Amino acid sequence: MAFSASSSLHSSRVARPLAAIDTAPPNSSKGKLLFAKSKVYVHPTPSAKDNIPGFIALVRPPNASSDREILLAWMPESLLRGDDFRAYSKVDLHPEDGPASDVYVSLPPISSISTFAFAIPLARLYSVMLRPPSLGWWWGSILIHTRDEDVVPALFFHDAESQSTILQQKQRNKKFTPFAPDGDLFWGGDQFMKYLRRYSSVEKSTFEQRLYLINPDPDDLLSFSPPNARIEPVSDRDSLSKLVKDARWNVLERLARVTRFSRRTAQDVIGNSPPAVRAMLNVPEVRQLGDDFDSARVYLAKWAMTISEEAERNKTKIVWTDVVGDHIGSDFGVLNVDDRVERRNEVSSEEWKAFFDHSGRLCITVSEVKERIFHGGLAPDVRPEAWLFLLGLYPWDSSQLDRQVIMASKRDEYYRLKRQWWDDVERQKSDPVWKDQRNRIEKDVHRTDRNIPLFAGEDTPHPDPDSPFANIGTNVHLEQLKDMLITYNEYNTTLGYVQGMSDLLSPIYAVIQDDAVAFWAFVGFMNRMERNFLRDQSGMHRQLLALDNLVQLMEPKLYTHLEKADSTNFFFVFRMLLVWFKREFKWDDVLRLWEVLWTDYLTSQFVLFVALAILDKHKDVIMEHLEHFDEVLKYMNELSKTIDVEETLTRAEALFYRFQRTVEAIDRKNKEPLPSGGGGWSSPISAVPSNNSNGAFPDGLPDKTLPLKPDVSGRIVISDVLRELLSKEIIVVKDTIPMEDYES
Repeated sequence: MAFSASSSLHSSRVARPLAAIDTAPPNSSKGKLLFAKSKVYVHPTPSAKDNIPGFIALVRPPNASSDREILLAWMPESLLRGDDFRAYSKVDLHPEDGPASDVYVSLPPISSISTFAFAIPLARLYSVMLRPPSLGWWWGSILIHTRDEDVVPALFFHDAESQSTILQQKQRNKKFTPFAPDGDLFWGGDQFMKYLRRYSSVEKSTFEQRLYLINPDPDDLLSFSPPNARIEPVSDRDSLSKLVKDARWNVLERLARVTRFSRRTAQDVIGNSPPAVRAMLNVPEVRQLGDDFDSARVYLAKWAMTISEEAERNKTKIVWTDVVGDHIGSDFGVLNVDDRVERRNEVSSEEWKAFFDHSGRLCITVSEVKERIFHGGLAPDVRPEAWLFLLGLYPWDSSQLDRQVIMASKRDEYYRLKRQWWDDVERQKSDPVWKDQRNRIEKDVHRTDRNIPLFAGEDTPHPDPDSPFANIGTNVHLEQLKDMLITYNEYNTTLGYVQGMSDLLSPIYAVIQDDAVAFWAFVGFMNRMERNFLRDQSGMHRQLLALDNLVQLMEPKLYTHLEKADSTNFFFVFRMLLVWFKREFKWDDVLRLWEVLWTDYLTSQFVLFVALAILDKHKDVIMEHLEHFDEVLKYMNELSKTIDVEETLTRAEALFYRFQRTVEAIDRKNKEPLPSGGGGWSSPISAVPSNNSNGAFPDGLPDKTLPLKPDVSGRIVISDVLRELLSKEIIVVKDTIPMEDYES
């Protein structure tokens, strides 16, 4: 967006004079209902079933002395009873041009955490952000900002359900004027703003076309609607993206940039900024470096991401623009991919039982079972049995009787292993190495998933008086975790126990809740995870190198930016890969993610495509606003518990198919005869490492290979680490050496 020097101050000052204020009824507990709009929803979660319908309203309290005391309220339908509900419905359906009637209702609550109801005096409003319905937004919505920085939920206008909006749209269609004054199709938010203007001074921001300031002071007007600025029209198919990238960032960066001149000036600007910006610039992490603008990038980036996330919730498909194809030509065979990847319902207990015949053997193929789990996951009551197949404890071709024999044998073996250390009292007292390992395990166990009810609390006296937790106590499930990890330390003497393993065991035990069975399921999990815990970190380096190549190939623009930000070591995803996103997703989502990854349905390294999906989701924010390694690291770490697992799995699957097509296209190209002049074809990625001219890399860094490079004949060769991503074979490490001091 470009700014020119013509005046364009948008104003709509229509505040009513004091003499026009209505008098309160004799019943002073009632307020006059000035406006109401039905079917305005709060969306507490991404799931439509949790949406809460209600009314947005303007209510004049009794004895109000000015319009600034009128309440902007949202009331859920569930709180409205009898006369109040009829009153709201009457005002909602009342013709806009009809005679005004006095309708009084109970005063709405100031706030209610459980119902999301709120009531805010117009004097406390700072701004309203409008988002009209469009192809990208199923519902129009408004975001309300207060001067006191109150948390107010976004309100969504379900116009297709609101009878008053439907009637008004029909009337406008009859008059051939279906559009609102701003040129958009009429929606419920337009009527709300019409009534808000009757009782407040409303100023439209020049820089942010959907932002309206309520009763602004001169400093607010100067910041958002300077007298000699206007926005020139820009054609952009993705208006939301353009809005985030240009208008909002211009406004916020202008406010933040002033902090470079002096701290005193900065405080003046902060004091007159919108509450959200003011709060952001006062965060200690932002101020501590002495340059508020640079440090604020992380927080601004997080703020911008919430905008785009809300838009993407309503998308039903992912459209990719193929970067490799752009570089190597359309005849190469990689087309733009429109992968309609669909997630399905979880496998229920009834469906799981139908997979087996009367003897307990599978009556469908293993691939069909894995496909079903990969695309839908498992119901909680199916997991205790199904996970034993996925983790290798039960063979897929076994019968019910076979599995009973296997389980009996494994139980005996577990208790035999446990007795070896349990009965060795002398070793427990005199072996300092063993005692140190036991203390490390117990320390980790007592801080693992304590927010989960199964592991919460210390309601049992500690059995070991020498334990550092003897005075605190324990519970039976923490003791089971500890005993299983000590037993694994004895079972795998080469690797032993390494910090982080408690994170991998706790979900398995929580699902199975049988220590002997959970132990062997954990052993199966560790067979594939062992390479993550090697002392030389070679297993982690191999995965980070594969991700490095994957990003170079699939997201070259993002990779170029990460190079500039000194972030191509990909350490910001180290923790994610180490414990398979245990800290990034919510508990239930971790269970779903792991069972999907255990299927190896597309590849045994689908975890890397999950990491790629997260980067792909956030790439625009990273490239636009994060310029240094610490900013990228902080931003990625603070995604914890905010990532949507179903959306991420959908994106990861689409990315895998795009990667697979790319590799297949390269292989087809390599089978074609070379041009008579030789020379092959050019790679989209430079064949020479950028670190130095001879292609060598500094000591101590992993082997930094390229995803694509020419061989002696001029053909393009795909790196080995990328080839491995097409394999479904689990990578098992032999002769392991444990990784020590993993936290450091």
